[in-house]
Amino acid sequence: MRNVVIKTNNLCKSFVTGKTAHNVIKNLNLDIYEGDFTVIMGSSGSGKSTLLYSLSGMDLATSGSVNILGNEITSMKEEDLSSVRRKDISFVFQSINLLPDITVFENIAYCGYGVNKNKKEVNEKVLKLLKDFGLEEDKDKYPSEISGGMQQRVAIARALITSPKILFGDEPTGALNSTKGEEVLDILSELNSKGQTVVMVTHDLKAAARASRLVYLKDGRVDGELSLDKFSKTDYKNRETIIFEFLSERGW
Repeated sequence: MRNVVIKTNNLCKSFVTGKTAHNVIKNLNLDIYEGDFTVIMGSSGSGKSTLLYSLSGMDLATSGSVNILGNEITSMKEEDLSSVRRKDISFVFQSINLLPDITVFENIAYCGYGVNKNKKEVNEKVLKLLKDFGLEEDKDKYPSEISGGMQQRVAIARALITSPKILFGDEPTGALNSTKGEEVLDILSELNSKGQTVVMVTHDLKAAARASRLVYLKDGRVDGELSLDKFSKTDYKNRETIIFEFLSERGW
């Protein structure tokens, strides 16, 4: 039996504008499994980003519950929830958000120091990540001195410095051209092949092809799921065809 790392129970998320409540996520039940590359898709306004933020504890549910790695986050104190966010999960965003006034090395190390007080250990791990991501020669550069694709690689390295059990991605290739986007997806696929749990929102078919599981949202509810084998570039076109047919059936 596979381990469930995130579990929702009748999850609801609403936003209030004036006197009107907008129900974005509606009584949603969903399990996220360890080692999966779960992709969440849906048309604009379906609630996919709202769901991602609720699953990660970046935003709290209006009602219902979210359990992350055995922690019922909807009833946790803020201090305990911050600890879960800091140690157990990491986020890669569409807007890369590197700190502009410190170097590539420092951007990655900064997050590591918040979890591990042994700076020597953190620095060694930063150097390994830089090597793994082909950024060794850029470690002393500032974000403005490297390309967007390289900046996103730095952002992923920064997300991994704490050894998160779950890596979340909110349109992580949305601001990149197709070539740089594929490089980032290759990194995420490689991480997943080594056991990293990934949960990603995307609107892009090529990004969705990396999924081992695709969850489709419609009007704040799960409208369908698709299970796939682990990603292989030799099967890219076939995967895209299967996913496109699945999405087309749901009016995507």
